[in-house]
Amino acid sequence: MGRDFGIIVLGSVLVGIGINLFFVPHLFLDGGMIGIGLISHYWFGFKPGLTMIILSIPLYMLAFFMDKRLFYNSIHGLWLSSLMIDVIYQWKDAFILPPMGSALCGGAFVGIGIGMMLRGNSATGGTDLLAQLIGRSVKMNVGKIIFVIDGLVLMVGWPVIGVESFLYSLLAVSTVGFFTTLLTHHNHDSGFSFR
Repeated sequence: MGRDFGIIVLGSVLVGIGINLFFVPHLFLDGGMIGIGLISHYWFGFKPGLTMIILSIPLYMLAFFMDKRLFYNSIHGLWLSSLMIDVIYQWKDAFILPPMGSALCGGAFVGIGIGMMLRGNSATGGTDLLAQLIGRSVKMNVGKIIFVIDGLVLMVGWPVIGVESFLYSLLAVSTVGFFTTLLTHHNHDSGFSFR
């Protein structure tokens, strides 16, 4: 349990770094609940982490009734990742890479962070939790499910961020999906299971 918590904390920090140091300066989006939080930030100025918590409440209620163990394992992941996203925001201008570098580096940080959290039996928000529930039900890779959800969020965010940021966001989300899948694709094959 202590090891899982340490993995979740580190994963949350990596997600916060990837989002704020690489995505936010160029108005890039991620998918899922993080992407929705970023859309709300770019459009309305809301704090993305706080938005993630509020919008994740219905899906966590669903998880509570469908799988209480997954609910209890995941709730601290939501709080930690949301907190790290809002706390690390203050360093968003620490250094700014060109868009291509930001998309690749940010995608790697976020993908590795989410992958670590999933391996630690947690999630960053409602859509990751939903992906875990679907993955368990249909024995499909969680990273691939997240990738599909990410694409839908990107399409919604396109009018908010514009064409150039949208195209770089596609690269960023592809990188996130690659690293998330890399860290989670052995879950069913190797006997690893979410507790």
